Amino acid sequence: MSTTIQSELREATKQSTLTELRKEGIVPSVVYGFKTESIPIAVKERDLLNTLRETGRNGVMKLNVDGKDLNVVLSDYQSDALKGTIVHADFLAINMTEELEVNVPVHLTGNSVGEKEGGILQQPNREVTIKVKPSDIPETFDIDISDLKIGETITVADIREKSQYEILSEDDHALVLISAPRTDAEMESLEGDAEGTAAEPEVIGEKQDEA
Repeated sequence: MSTTIQSELREATKQSTLTELRKEGIVPSVVYGFKTESIPIAVKERDLLNTLRETGRNGVMKLNVDGKDLNVVLSDYQSDALKGTIVHADFLAINMTEELEVNVPVHLTGNSVGEKEGGILQQPNREVTIKVKPSDIPETFDIDISDLKIGETITVADIREKSQYEILSEDDHALVLISAPRTDAEMESLEGDAEGTAAEPEVIGEKQDEA
């Protein structure tokens, strides 16, 4: 178990106040879940990042809230796309004896036959949802693609029975496929489309005040 993250209770505040906290390296957060009402808290971003390096994205962390240590996982977080900083975090308090649902990143192992023949590897979905006890949460969900040929796909249905975990994702949830290499004509068509398409500016709306 990693070092305990210390938190401070906070009141629901205006966006301007939250911005000031973030400038000081503080992450406005919320903790809720097992025997815990929704509580607004604040944690140091440095402490959170250091703990995540130890535990991984799905790892169990210790969070001290008002003098009480809770077992938590990082349920969700928001980050600043430009600065790369965490601007808000949701912690889920958990019961270590009960299973919970988590999204685990898919990690491909091996070199596929299809790629060696010139095929293009694609990952339509990079995560799989599983049900598992907190102490058994894997850092990644490994899939061996060594035998995958051009035109073939691996879906959840293909790995469900062989997995040591209970997979909650649907059977048709595609995880990896090998597509045929594009012809010269297709490449020329794609290049022509790219030249004739102007990039539109992204419009970012203002967020409402956070709790």
